Amino acid sequence: MSDSFENPFRPGAGHPPPYLAGRENEQSEFRRLLDQRVVLENVVLTGLRGVGKTVLLNSLKPIAIESGWLWTGTDISEAASISEKNLAIRIITDISTLTSNLTVDKIEDRKLGFKPENTSIPVKLDYELLAGIFERTPGLVEDKLKAVLEAVWSCVGQLGVKGIVLAYDEAQNFSDQAKKDEHPLSILLDVFQSIQKKEIPIMLVLTGLPTLFPKLVTARTFSERMFRVITIEKLTDSASEEAIQRPISRTNCPVAFTEHGVSEIVRLSAGYPYFIQFICKEAFDIIIQKVESAADLDFQFDGIIRKLDTDFFAGRWNRTTDRQRELMKVISKLPNCDDEFTVQEIVEMSATESSKPFSKSHISQLLRDLANAGLIYKTRFGNHSFAVPLLGQFINRLQNQSRLF
Repeated sequence: MSDSFENPFRPGAGHPPPYLAGRENEQSEFRRLLDQRVVLENVVLTGLRGVGKTVLLNSLKPIAIESGWLWTGTDISEAASISEKNLAIRIITDISTLTSNLTVDKIEDRKLGFKPENTSIPVKLDYELLAGIFERTPGLVEDKLKAVLEAVWSCVGQLGVKGIVLAYDEAQNFSDQAKKDEHPLSILLDVFQSIQKKEIPIMLVLTGLPTLFPKLVTARTFSERMFRVITIEKLTDSASEEAIQRPISRTNCPVAFTEHGVSEIVRLSAGYPYFIQFICKEAFDIIIQKVESAADLDFQFDGIIRKLDTDFFAGRWNRTTDRQRELMKVISKLPNCDDEFTVQEIVEMSATESSKPFSKSHISQLLRDLANAGLIYKTRFGNHSFAVPLLGQFINRLQNQSRLF
């Protein structure tokens, strides 16, 4: 039976779910932005891990293409932010994937940097040509990159496309390196502000953790006016139910979740798409095995949650120091631990819950360290939140388990 109907649920980093639920508003907003003749608003998609940023980003690509835009991009590694030159190479490489099969009869000599001996021979817009424009253009990296993008649009714009979307996932990895006098993030923002002022329709779509937009604003204050920030929230209960039930509503599916089972998955996942996929996949496999062995179909979710703790949370927890763990244990005692919390709230809870209470300055330092580790972030209102959804619940489960032994 299980061979004829594959488990449809797909927990993973950016794996598309069998049914994308609850993201119609975000997709509609992106369609609106694609109607811009002059790009005044670029896009930042932001949210916690496990909320479905990459999945949503990938769903925007066919929308852009259907609307007459070209689309290119990739995940951003820290290597792309080591230097301004690395950033330029990254962008030129991505743009060339769109243009390498395009040929034009002519291109302005000043943008080519040289004059072909036979101007009747078509010119291919491959990586070598674009890199040549970059190298031959005088000035700073910013000037060179602008020249490449202007040259690309002078050719691509003749093909009847509305524009180009340059999409980067994990964009929180963009950063300036002031100590090395390298400012790739600032260069990125300066270049796109400049070409968009010239009405060249190349749009940035950046996806990342909640630390992304503050980082953009720190690099260039005009980023507040340059980007439309779309914060991706957890799913509503109704959207969560759709994400659970739609994939198993197909004909011949041997598994059906009871009403109680669906409500438990909604509760345990708290509306986070990754957790929905993880719990549903495990539950589907358990039920299939019980059906095939004619066993009692009733089961508890405890084992699935233990597996989630091991597969998703434990690795992050194990990379922290003892003192960082003590602080997070204190935070997990706050009734608002999975929302926003303040340093003062941690101080007060520490006084009652910790054998070695934390000072305000020590808490601030540890929060900075945890932010660098990707476990905490500062919100727009100056408070703090866990960057990993439901981390507080995981920590409390750990503490409850330790009391049993």
